[in-house]
Amino acid sequence: MRGAQRTVRSRLEPARYHHSAVMATTQTAALTVERRDAAGSRAARRLRRAGGVPGILYGGGEDPVAFQVDARLLRQALAHAGAVLELSIDGGAGTPVVVKELVRHPVSGEMMHVDMLRVRLDQAISATVVLELVDAEDAPGVREGGVLEQVTRELNIEALPGDIPDTIEHDVSGVQIGDTITLEAISPPLGVTLTDDPETVLATVSAPRLQVEAEEEIEEETERVAEGDTGEEAEAAGTEEPAASETEGGAEGE
Repeated sequence: MRGAQRTVRSRLEPARYHHSAVMATTQTAALTVERRDAAGSRAARRLRRAGGVPGILYGGGEDPVAFQVDARLLRQALAHAGAVLELSIDGGAGTPVVVKELVRHPVSGEMMHVDMLRVRLDQAISATVVLELVDAEDAPGVREGGVLEQVTRELNIEALPGDIPDTIEHDVSGVQIGDTITLEAISPPLGVTLTDDPETVLATVSAPRLQVEAEEEIEEETERVAEGDTGEEAEAAGTEEPAASETEGGAEGE
């Protein structure tokens, strides 16, 4: 994925959590980490230089736990997991968790910090997943030169942790110029509930830009021509009026 972010939230948690989307599968990947003494930013920088990633585990009614994990192992776990990871600290019993936030370096994309949230697999959580519009190149409106603009790129959903999809796809191969796609057109996967307003605008298809500009130029030219005709008529009228006055003055002189 292109660094897209998904947000997860337990029904019991008031805050939203942002994390990078991972491939949704039916399996739960296991990840083993080591407990870490929170020793400040300097120690975190040393850990990153050594190929590690600092992290924090929250939630579940338990105390937060600082940990560290090899960046390569974390990358592999995220690539092969669904929304849920089985997290083990120092070889202890595994705990189901979701990624609460994954912070990446803005330039290199290197993983800088990861926060994880304990969850219950039988309790639905709120999530924000990426919306992908597919088959746009086959849409009549796009083939005719129309511009497909995606207004909403993420959807708010509710689902069990294991049912959270990586993305939700919507086929736009039938859209025409002038169409507006709203949330009510989306069919979510089984077990997933969309929580946004059904009238939320997701995408629009507008007329080709060149066509719009051409129409605007025609309108402006028409207005200029109309204004020019009015000016010529006024000028002609103004020329005739003095002539009439001179005639009247001459008559009076006589």
